[in-house]
Amino acid sequence: MPPRTGLARALSKLGYCSRSQAAEMIRAGRVCLRGRICRDPEAPVHLGHDAIEVAGATVAEEVRIYLMLNKPRGLVTTARDEHGRGTIFDCLTELQPKHLSPVGRLDKASEGLLLLTNDNAWANHVTAPESHLPKTYHVQVASQVEASFLPQLQTGVVDRGERLRLQHVSLLRQGSKNTWLEITLDEGRNRHIRRVMEAQGWEVLRLIRVAIGSLPLGPLAKGSWRELTVSEIAALGPPSA
Repeated sequence: MPPRTGLARALSKLGYCSRSQAAEMIRAGRVCLRGRICRDPEAPVHLGHDAIEVAGATVAEEVRIYLMLNKPRGLVTTARDEHGRGTIFDCLTELQPKHLSPVGRLDKASEGLLLLTNDNAWANHVTAPESHLPKTYHVQVASQVEASFLPQLQTGVVDRGERLRLQHVSLLRQGSKNTWLEITLDEGRNRHIRRVMEAQGWEVLRLIRVAIGSLPLGPLAKGSWRELTVSEIAALGPPSA
């Protein structure tokens, strides 16, 4: 017999909706378990064995999808935006799987490698602080940065009570009025790199994520996406069975 779980969690594991959304539908009487309406979100279910229906339609496990996108600057990392701004899903118009979500975030002004999936457990592993998956960025600042300053920069800053460290910083190239840095983080707080740069008085001109763990952005064109290979998925974390 397959392993047993609660009904709300079963709908979430099947990729139908979030656990909280499932609980609401169950209490509203919209979910049938083994042919009968069930109003208990914790009712025991054997996944792959017990029939589940929502509004008369059978719920089957959704095919797991793992994508990488080269996010353009100017798009927000949400499915819908209340201000009418463009979103990353404008790049995925030909692909509309249910519940495909970004793995972590890139703010509107940032660009580069962004993962998307409908495998919540895998996404949680990739973003969990204890996974210590390094994220690598190429950052252009409107200042000349001396190589001798890099160790001090790597130490990071304290901003609003948070210690913001940089795992690694190296000099990529310099112009007469700007510098490109390669920065690696093994943690990611809100606007982490931008806050460290702002503490130095430097304006960030561009911020591009070029790698997550061993997965590089590579030659993927801006605004384009591709599916991850089996080995790339496994290298970042164990996919759901």
